[in-house]
Amino acid sequence: MALPSKGITVILCLIVTSSNNYVAKAQTHEGVNMKENQTNNNGTRNTYVKKMVFTAIMTAIAVVGSLFSFPVFGSKCAPVQHLVNVVCAVTVGPWWALGQAFAASLIRNLLALGSPLAFPGSMCGALLAGLLYKYGKKLPWAYVGEVVGTGIIGGMLSFPIARLVMGNEAAALFTFVVPFLISTCGGTLIAILITVSMKKTGLLDRF
Repeated sequence: MALPSKGITVILCLIVTSSNNYVAKAQTHEGVNMKENQTNNNGTRNTYVKKMVFTAIMTAIAVVGSLFSFPVFGSKCAPVQHLVNVVCAVTVGPWWALGQAFAASLIRNLLALGSPLAFPGSMCGALLAGLLYKYGKKLPWAYVGEVVGTGIIGGMLSFPIARLVMGNEAAALFTFVVPFLISTCGGTLIAILITVSMKKTGLLDRF
């Protein structure tokens, strides 16, 4: 059963707070002195560490969320992955979102929780969502990027992988487009509720 959007927003807020606390503890442990000429370097480093911690946590959520998946033509559609893609796209940016999608897909395959189709099925959507949001500056661009990137581009790129790597002779160019669209639309709808709540509470401004 999916948590209410407000509940998930609270959880994400706690994750962000934990990331900030991690950075603060790291500074204390290393005895960092915030001097005038070090402010910019420390700020950049803090942002990097916060994004890294947040991305790692979201990767773990995507992997655990893949337990709630359904098989379609040899692929395992996981709506939670697409939810995480959108959240990462609007918080840590396109390249961290892409890294999250790759790491989650790799771990899912190593744990037999996914198939090789997880790579194009998640990475295309995460990257396009992040890029469109970065340059469009509006949440709907992230939603469009995830749906188009995963459902259409990822679905089409899955064809050669299914045919050549997985030996699925029944696969065609558009075989995975519809099931991928169903999966990504489900995850994106949940992401809309969450990210809109994050926007209203000012959580997005903390990145």
